[in-house]
Amino acid sequence: MSTSGHRSLADQLRAWPDERLAGLLSLRPDLVSPAPHDSGQLASRAATRSSLQRALDQLSRLELYVLDALVVAGHTDPDEVVGLVRAAPEAVRTALGRLLDAALVWEGTSGLRVLTGVSEVLVGGPEAGVSGLRPRSTDPLPAAEVERRVAEVSEQARTMLHAVLDAGGEATSGSSRHTVSPADARTPAEELLSRRLLVRRTDGVVVLPGEVGLVLRGGRTTTEPVDEVPVVPTSSRGADMVARAASGAAFEAVRRVELLLETWGTHPPSALRSGGLGVRDLKAATTLLGLDEAGTALLVETAAAAGLLAQGLGRESEPAWEPTDDYDRWLGLGLAARWRVLVRAWLTSPRMPALVGRKDPAGKTWNALVPELVGAHQVETRRLTLDALASLDPDAVPASGTGLPGVVARVSWLRPRRPRNRAEQVAWAVEEAAVLGMTGLGGLPDYARTLLAGDEDAAVAALDALLPDPVEQVLLQADLTAVAPGPLTSALARRLASVADVESRGGATVYRFTPTSVRRSLDLGWTAAELHDFLGTVSATPVPQPLSYLVDDTARTFGSVRVGAAEAFLRSDDETALAELLHHPRAQTLGLRRIAPTVLVTATPIDVLLPRLRELGAAPVVEGPDGEVRVAAPDQLRARVPRERRAGAAAASRAARAEASVAHVVSAVRSGDRAAASRAEPGAPVSPADALSALREAIEARRTVVIGYVDQQGRRGDRVVDPLRLDGGVLTGFDHRADDEMRFAVHRVHSVRLAD
Repeated sequence: MSTSGHRSLADQLRAWPDERLAGLLSLRPDLVSPAPHDSGQLASRAATRSSLQRALDQLSRLELYVLDALVVAGHTDPDEVVGLVRAAPEAVRTALGRLLDAALVWEGTSGLRVLTGVSEVLVGGPEAGVSGLRPRSTDPLPAAEVERRVAEVSEQARTMLHAVLDAGGEATSGSSRHTVSPADARTPAEELLSRRLLVRRTDGVVVLPGEVGLVLRGGRTTTEPVDEVPVVPTSSRGADMVARAASGAAFEAVRRVELLLETWGTHPPSALRSGGLGVRDLKAATTLLGLDEAGTALLVETAAAAGLLAQGLGRESEPAWEPTDDYDRWLGLGLAARWRVLVRAWLTSPRMPALVGRKDPAGKTWNALVPELVGAHQVETRRLTLDALASLDPDAVPASGTGLPGVVARVSWLRPRRPRNRAEQVAWAVEEAAVLGMTGLGGLPDYARTLLAGDEDAAVAALDALLPDPVEQVLLQADLTAVAPGPLTSALARRLASVADVESRGGATVYRFTPTSVRRSLDLGWTAAELHDFLGTVSATPVPQPLSYLVDDTARTFGSVRVGAAEAFLRSDDETALAELLHHPRAQTLGLRRIAPTVLVTATPIDVLLPRLRELGAAPVVEGPDGEVRVAAPDQLRARVPRERRAGAAAASRAARAEASVAHVVSAVRSGDRAAASRAEPGAPVSPADALSALREAIEARRTVVIGYVDQQGRRGDRVVDPLRLDGGVLTGFDHRADDEMRFAVHRVHSVRLAD
């Protein structure tokens, strides 16, 4: 953008697009409306200052130094700005164009000038793009005259002048006289004051004018070049090695997310009152996945950000973390496409999983999935870090020891103002990218570069070419193990996991068959014939004889004892088997007693009795009232996808919720209007059981309902409520009338209907 021409302010405003003009007006509300007074004026100034800070936070160090030079120079022209900044002229002009586009600098008939208020916000040191020079005087001395006056003073005065410059351009004059001629000056301070090299302010502080500081620095605002982007130290690594290492990490990330959510589908962890994941559940997941706590927290947070994990209701209607119905659709994608879903969610998520396990400002430990674990600069830092890695040669990776500091320096140069923990956030981004397969050996593979460039389909195709093809057969061995020579298809992996236990994972996964694992498949409804057929189909080699014997022996004893509810009964055609159980030393606590030669009964519930009998070596099955065997496959639990994920507008949802949080009286009026509007289709009276069912559905769907409620004084009324949880016959929900969480006794609810 050329900045050499001068146009009127009106012409510039006419030429600017609407979005740029809107940004300007948000920074300068006083340009379009009368100046507010009292508290309104303070609020306006605070909003303007905040807008300026956000705008400056998006500038690089070079752009900040150009802005600083404009503050020092005052009204000037582009050519003078180029001469003031110690940088390449083209780089300065490009930065100046960016400042004009951001409406931080005006171009008028008298030249360039900085937007009012910028000088107050532009603070810091050289690392923040601030030279430390004061603005030039209203009537500045020419540079030649300043040089002449500096040459006139003593060596002690020049030393003092440089000291004031290094101290930020301000000092106290002590007992020095302020109105004295050069001939009468007796001290170094008086020499400087008499020649206007230092100027006294009304508060008694003396300042170094900007024109003097520029002369002392050789006519520039800095003594060092400010356009040199920090270089990341690198070491040589082949692009193929980087791609193989990264694709391996991507495969492991997808496999671990699938393993975690498959496990939580049958045994979901409880959700804390704060909405997070418990420490014990996180440690259990760490053991399951074979990762450290930071890596496990990253995968959990990424799965939630991708909409694969959400809060639902457990088996006892308690809040629990469960896979969503999107998880089942995700399983149907190819492995590379599943990886894209995870990485896309990570790149756009403000979550900070690296803080999990650390202490918050109050001294409490951060839990995974708590709503407060977000950072405003997290998304930007991840992108800047990956862009810094993408700028390296494909055959180069950051050097060990010095590479990470180099990346931090580069990102800090691009965004020097915020956040203060930028170095820590860059380190988090590097570590998380390695776990998710965005990097390998520290470098960025080609498919990750393609993804960052915006071509996701090409990135998926490139990653898919690096991943091994899924295999559909395993190698059965005589030691009762099965070796998967590559990644199994998802369907085969789940079926094999129901028959055998995973012994080791890696490039080749090893499964081990045991009586317990075979019995587990029989518990799920498999027959011995189906097991033999399955093993013969998936084995690339003949089925070993020991494995066939194991299946037959387990199936022969399976179901010899049948359990029913009496509280519970045990029935068997083998009287000896029942006698052994009845007289077993460890079975005394079960309270077994014989009521017939082939029947035992007990007061122990079935869910306690079954695992105890299996510990004693029996292989019981559950018998129904009709005498048929009942299989006991665990139910797969699923949570509904949150509405903000369905609409694809989580940010808009949060903004709408914030806007709806108005004063109490307004909330009550709107709640009444909403309840009145819903009376067009009144809900039929419901029993407490029906009310519980309707409220559970509303909690799962996260829908707003209107409940007919009788309070403790016997008064009937409608309440607009967002149901949150049910516990002990009490509904906890957000009451729109009270604008707060309230508790309602379910037996007092006489109708439930969806709000319009």
